[in-house]
Amino acid sequence: MSGNLPLEIQTEIMRRLPVKSLIRFRSVSKAWKSLIDSPHFIAHYNGQMQHLLVRYNVGSVGFQKHVSIVDDHSFPQQRVSLTLPLLVKMFKFHRIIGSSHGLLCLYGYYRRGFSFSVPGKHMVVLWNISIRKAVAVVEPDVEDGIRTTIIGFGVCRETTDPKIVKIKHVYAWNHMESIPCVPWQVEVFTLSTGAWRSLKNNPPRKSIEFIGSQVVVDGFLYWLATDTVTSDGGFRSYNLIILFDMTSEEFIEINLPDSLAHHSVWNLSISKLRESLVVLKQRVEADNLVFGVWMMEDSVPNSFTMLFNLNVNAPDASVRGFRKTGEPIIELVEDLGIYKLVVYEPHSKHINILGFDGTKISFNVYSYMETLLLVDQPDLTIYNKGKRCILKHTT
Repeated sequence: MSGNLPLEIQTEIMRRLPVKSLIRFRSVSKAWKSLIDSPHFIAHYNGQMQHLLVRYNVGSVGFQKHVSIVDDHSFPQQRVSLTLPLLVKMFKFHRIIGSSHGLLCLYGYYRRGFSFSVPGKHMVVLWNISIRKAVAVVEPDVEDGIRTTIIGFGVCRETTDPKIVKIKHVYAWNHMESIPCVPWQVEVFTLSTGAWRSLKNNPPRKSIEFIGSQVVVDGFLYWLATDTVTSDGGFRSYNLIILFDMTSEEFIEINLPDSLAHHSVWNLSISKLRESLVVLKQRVEADNLVFGVWMMEDSVPNSFTMLFNLNVNAPDASVRGFRKTGEPIIELVEDLGIYKLVVYEPHSKHINILGFDGTKISFNVYSYMETLLLVDQPDLTIYNKGKRCILKHTT
């Protein structure tokens, strides 16, 4: 770029460039590095290219593969196999929590015996796939053994500050009366402060049980949940959505239509369709699987509209996500028991096979945009009890 261009014009041009170009420009001049690394530029950079991360298992031992596909007119031709960052490779086991603002969140347990400051701990890893950088956050210690942990992750839409939400709740009704305090413990980690803090305001009611994975839409975390209430001397349950606002840090209950609220929760799931929350209702009709897709209207809680039905001619299938065009991505089984990932066109009912063969219920699909978040963080950073250290790794 010409040195005669005003800095404002250079900044606007840079905001439209892919992340890989910006990373190269950081090495060109100190002025550009200072600009690209500045909090204001990072917060206002919006990558133009959307990707899909596909994670799946292959083989009898369940070897994991991770592939990134560019989600544009060339789909699915531009794809690349990903190498997990060291902080993830060191997990004894892990699972993906979700993605938000270009960051992938993973949660797992580190093996003892590694030569760094916090072995044998549960941790959360935030991974920016586009710039190949990751940081880890140590989970605070747990004082009792009758609570279960829900980990949520999202980026605040107002501050673009990544936040991790940790929810501890009683997992068995027979333990609830033995807990002298409110059976919910909510803590929030913000990357800008590098520390956890407790939330005391409006935790979910103790009768709420979270089901399945989270979905992030525009700075809001959503979980599918059930509520158990007493009725005629017994108990009955109904389904609902729990929302966590990443800005106000408040929980909100969202009611579902009766056909969803009283459907088997194990045949429901939630997902993101473009920039809206959708609920998928699975049922069987004439030996075929049918998925009803319900969308929350204009991000207004308690307002859902039935969009369409997906009729899948397969004995076993699961909707794993949606392309930015709105086409569903489905895991289905073929005659020989091989599970494949396909894109389904609802109107023509055409199926486009993506070329992944995996084991049953092993496919996960996450959409993400390119981002500069974490570019100002030293690689292999670990946050523990309000302090930051750098993992010393020797090859």
